[in-house]
Amino acid sequence: MSLTNKIDFAIIIRAENCNPNGDPLDGNRPRLTFDNKGEISDVAMKRKIRDRLQEAGFPIFVQCNEKRNDDFTSLKSRYDETKKTWKLTQAEDKDFSTLRQKACEQWYDVRAFGQVFAFKGDDANVSLPVRGPVSIHPAFSIGDVTTFSQQITKSTNSTGDADKGKSADTMGMKHRIDGEYIYVSYGSINHQLSTVSGFNDEDAVALKNALINLFKNDTSSARPDGSMEVVKLIWWEHNCPHGQYSSAKVHRSLSVNPDGKYDLTNLNGLTPKEIDGF
Repeated sequence: MSLTNKIDFAIIIRAENCNPNGDPLDGNRPRLTFDNKGEISDVAMKRKIRDRLQEAGFPIFVQCNEKRNDDFTSLKSRYDETKKTWKLTQAEDKDFSTLRQKACEQWYDVRAFGQVFAFKGDDANVSLPVRGPVSIHPAFSIGDVTTFSQQITKSTNSTGDADKGKSADTMGMKHRIDGEYIYVSYGSINHQLSTVSGFNDEDAVALKNALINLFKNDTSSARPDGSMEVVKLIWWEHNCPHGQYSSAKVHRSLSVNPDGKYDLTNLNGLTPKEIDGF
């Protein structure tokens, strides 16, 4: 069972006075391209999708520590211990196609995004690659982004003696984008790769719901509630497995303005669904 037809999608995101995606190589300031466009990495997008799917009850392989819903503290332990429940024969345990099929059946994010199972000390001593049909682009801002940094202090000491004044660790920096900006990300679901991983139409519906709710329960000091939202999800369902048009042509049919308003160029025979975000 696999996806019936190819799907393309676009996500229009509003971000206001927050840090949409910090860059660890730049002191956790908001990510910027060389031409000063704001960026949210594809890895950050997939992290949020995984979290929303996990909250919806789907088994997820790559879980973040604070949202873990099992007792496994590493990807290796999650894979090794779960593999024991598959009760494979000795021949099946060495067969790539069997292991790939079991992993895809077990975890939503494996059959959607793919995964490389390469752990030091693994009996097979080789890596098990899985290619997923879902690809997502980084989100980029429409227009240049201005960032703002401010120094912050604590009113209490973490380690020092309060009677002797504030300790040295009471100072820090906080970074955000200054104002309201629109970001856009694109993605697609490839039919051919879905036939290998088993990603199906029900999985596509689950992905669509996750994208609509991308910033639900995603609150942090860097992204307060209400500072980020999905304005609109544009969802193109083709009428054939390999698509009526290329993903590039479909994505170019969407033109987004800095205020979040957009235009869609008509593609004969391909009508998009325009879905409001959560």
